[in-house]
Amino acid sequence: MGKVKDYLLLHICVIVFSLTSVFAKAAANRYNKGGFADPQLYLFAFLMLAVCAVYAFFWQKVIKNIDLHVAYANRSVYLIWGQLWAVTLFGEHLSARNLIGLLVVLIGVAVVSYYTEYGEETR
Repeated sequence: MGKVKDYLLLHICVIVFSLTSVFAKAAANRYNKGGFADPQLYLFAFLMLAVCAVYAFFWQKVIKNIDLHVAYANRSVYLIWGQLWAVTLFGEHLSARNLIGLLVVLIGVAVVSYYTEYGEETR
């Protein structure tokens, strides 16, 4: 059960980290509409930095319990969350290349995770 909890916390950290792209995009949109005079630009920039700080703190806690190479492989899943946020929050569309890239990321994460879990037994 502990391993499931560790992976769950890892992926919660990844989801939190993916929110930096949401706030960065929102800040860019506010800049395009109002320039540096738009106060919401600074709000979103602050939120982006705050999310990074929260992520960094909890990431250090999570990686104490997970192999580092597995944690970093799983961190690449933030690309999938970023695409999900882009589609749901900003109305963007996924291309075939986007989907192929996301599939490659998932396969890579699965290979690293599988090898870490079962690869030692086959040596």
